[in-house]
Amino acid sequence: MYKKPSDAKIFGSADLDVTDLEEFVSRKRKEGLKITLTHIFTLIVARGLREIPELNCYVRRGNIIQRNQIDAMVSVLIGDGEMSSVRVENADQLSLSQLEKVLTEGIQGSRKGDEDRTMRMKGVMSRIPWPFRTWIFNIIKTLTVKWGISIPAIGLSSNNFGSFVMTNIGSIGLDTGYPALFPISNVSFVFVMGGVAKKPVVINDEIVIRRMMTISSAMDHRLVDAMHGGKMFRYIKRMAREPESLELVPEYNQD
Repeated sequence: MYKKPSDAKIFGSADLDVTDLEEFVSRKRKEGLKITLTHIFTLIVARGLREIPELNCYVRRGNIIQRNQIDAMVSVLIGDGEMSSVRVENADQLSLSQLEKVLTEGIQGSRKGDEDRTMRMKGVMSRIPWPFRTWIFNIIKTLTVKWGISIPAIGLSSNNFGSFVMTNIGSIGLDTGYPALFPISNVSFVFVMGGVAKKPVVINDEIVIRRMMTISSAMDHRLVDAMHGGKMFRYIKRMAREPESLELVPEYNQD
């Protein structure tokens, strides 16, 4: 009844206490910085790639290629349940306020229909009738992802979607999820923010109520294994206790 699985993917998740993070976000918003937890995690994950460079690679012509920079592709809601994405270049080198500005401008541009060529391609593909759509998609995937050929005219290359995809499924009512690795994206992992809910947890041998979020990821096993995912999750947990550091531009950006 079923075909033998062929996709090489790893899935992982962890529960994260975001009580203090939410208080930090609330405090920053009162100060005029319109950030959300999405900004926080985008910045944490981007900076984490500097410590775990194996997650910042992609496959081209059967070889593992290290990316020259760390770019984030952030999924955003642009109204009426419609999703779009904003690419944030050199995300690891931004402060929270800089990231907030980039995402705000990107979301406003998407709502006006000013998406980049990569995002506009989805609309073009949807208008192509089946089965021609599948044929054209496979040709584009072979040229860009497998062979590493760039097609500037339509804004596609083997590195179009950046280093990773960040998505907040909690904003659409889901507590956790494991997304597909979009075949043409060529990213090594997709990071997922789940919904936030009050849960009993044990702190100092006492049961207390905290605000908890399930974070999860789908990873390309051709590039990474569970060890790299574990390193990233440990880094996220550590940085979640130090959100103030995200307000500063990293020192490696000042060389």
